Amino acid sequence: PKTLALAVIVMLILVLSHSMEVAGQMNRLLDNFRGLVRRPSLNLIVFPALIGLLPMPGGAIFSAPMVKNLGHRHLLKGDQLSYVNYWFRHIWEYWWPLYPGVLLTTTIAGLNLWSFVLALFPLTLVALMAGYRPLRGALGEYRSSAAEADRSGLRPFLAELSPVLVVIFLGLGLGILLSALTACGSFTIAKETGLVVALILAISSVWYHNRFTAARLRAVIVNPKLLGMFYMVTSILVFKGILEDSRAIEAVSRELIRWHVPLMPITMLLPFLVGGVAGITIAFVGTTFPILISLIQTMGHGHLLLAYMMLALVSGFVGVLLSPLHLCLLLSNAYFKTTLAEVYRLLWQPCTILILAAGVYFKLMCSLLER
Repeated sequence: PKTLALAVIVMLILVLSHSMEVAGQMNRLLDNFRGLVRRPSLNLIVFPALIGLLPMPGGAIFSAPMVKNLGHRHLLKGDQLSYVNYWFRHIWEYWWPLYPGVLLTTTIAGLNLWSFVLALFPLTLVALMAGYRPLRGALGEYRSSAAEADRSGLRPFLAELSPVLVVIFLGLGLGILLSALTACGSFTIAKETGLVVALILAISSVWYHNRFTAARLRAVIVNPKLLGMFYMVTSILVFKGILEDSRAIEAVSRELIRWHVPLMPITMLLPFLVGGVAGITIAFVGTTFPILISLIQTMGHGHLLLAYMMLALVSGFVGVLLSPLHLCLLLSNAYFKTTLAEVYRLLWQPCTILILAAGVYFKLMCSLLER
């Protein structure tokens, strides 16, 4: 049931994001925000960040035109524009519950989704602050535009954002309620049901308010990416089951223990390498986390599982951010006509800060969990 529920959730998330894109709702959302905030440097990073709230494969290309428009007024170069568009789109992926990597991590590790979300939220703040460092001194000069005098109210912005808010708050509320009912023994139901219901309501709202025609619905639903993602999620969880039932994970864990390899470096290195090779979060989570979880429990650190999963997710995602196979990075560089080497010169510093911050946060979490 968990495998099917997770695959359905990932598919529904893609349907929601694609529906908002097809309906032009994401463009309206960004336009309303531009009228709401007059600080140009804030708008520059918020546009890709807002797009990042909805996981879309190659979604960086969607925010690129807006970043280009504002970035040229800041006199930013192509590599700086690509960096802004790429980095700030991915500041949510450590904890945002709509990302498949987060959902898959909590499913594989058996962690409470909302406890995981609350624990990893500070990493977005770290990514936000670290992301500004390569831009210091580059955002000072600005050429204003008369069009920016148009100012929207808060209500239009929230109206366009409402499907995402429905998913988060209704999904959270229903998840807590269903978990409480399950704990009382009233009935057994997957905790993911709350998120499924919230996603269906949000999708229905987008379709209704944007008056989707049959042709539009067909374009959204009959999408090969949906089946591909369903297959990927299902395959990863089936692969995890095979590894467990064949006792292959136990064998790998025993070998690593026999070699006396420290647990913390393994937790960082394995996801980082796979993330760098695959360029997608769900790949390193699905292939390395079952091994790491078995190793953590075998070595008697099961009570620190949340801290280790945080460290593994951040390490793996830094590998994904630096991967030359990451679709968002390639599309963004192509749009702004820059190269990997030029963008890497800007990426290395915030990625280093992120890894170091994760190490410090790991030690802090371990000390709190051991009390």
